[in-house]
Formats: sequence, structure tokens, C-alpha cells
Amino acid sequence: MSIDVANESGADVDEAALAALARHVLDRMGVHPLAELSIVCVDEPTMSDLHEKWMDEPGPTDVLAFPMDELRPGSARDEDEEPEQGLLGDVVLCPEVARRQGEQAGHGTTEELHLLCTHGILHLLGYDHAEPEEHREMFGIQGDLLASWRELSG
Repeated sequence: MSIDVANESGADVDEAALAALARHVLDRMGVHPLAELSIVCVDEPTMSDLHEKWMDEPGPTDVLAFPMDELRPGSARDEDEEPEQGLLGDVVLCPEVARRQGEQAGHGTTEELHLLCTHGILHLLGYDHAEPEEHREMFGIQGDLLASWRELSG
């Protein structure tokens, strides 16, 4: 599995921890071991530009997901289905927005970045939260993945 993490934000980000978390999430979701993922941390002006260009909304956001090959969860979730190989896509994070949200939520920036990274990967895998049932499913999976990550990473 190829996971590239680039920190272009100027903020202090534990890139190795983000890569390890992403690997954990992809493994648990049964994504093909040769799939490729890119995680990019950007500053607020860059995130604002991306948010406006792709979502037609002003100001910075916390995470954006740009799927490529529309890969879906594989054998770890459905033993009858072989996982697809390919380019999963890009998860773009904004550490400054994550810092503020982490403070508001009562946990640190790292925990918030892990939540946002997991959330972005789930979007790349086709999950959404527009409808109540989708919201329950996606956030349930997200919670399970983060709990197993916390248990694993101590």
C-alpha cells in the first residue's frame, strides 16, 4: 500500500502517525494492498481556495476528499468480494482548522487530524453523511476505526 503524506501547511504535523493511521484504516476496510493514497496538509488560504473551487463554499474547511478510481471497501468487509487495486485519491487536511476544532471538542490537534483523516478516507471509499441513515453508518464506522486505532497505538 502506498500512502504519501505531504505537509505543506507550515504547522507541526506528525506525518508518520497520519500514514500509520491511514494504513490501519485501509487495512480494516479491506482496501487492496496495492492501492495508493495521498494525504496533504495545507494552510488556511490554500484550503479556502480549494473549498471555494470544489465545493463553492467560502472560507477554509477541515477536510476535503478527492476520489480517483472509486475504490470501495473489499474483502475485510465482504469475504465474497475481491478488493480492487488502484488510486484511492487525495485527502486534504487543514491543521489550523483542526487545531481550533480539537480545542472546541476538548481534545488536541492530533486527535482531530486523525478523526478528519479517517473521515476523508471513508469519503474516498464512497461513504457519505447527507442522509440520516448514511450519517449513522459512516460515523459508526468512523468511531469503530478510531477506537481500534487508539487501542492499537496506545
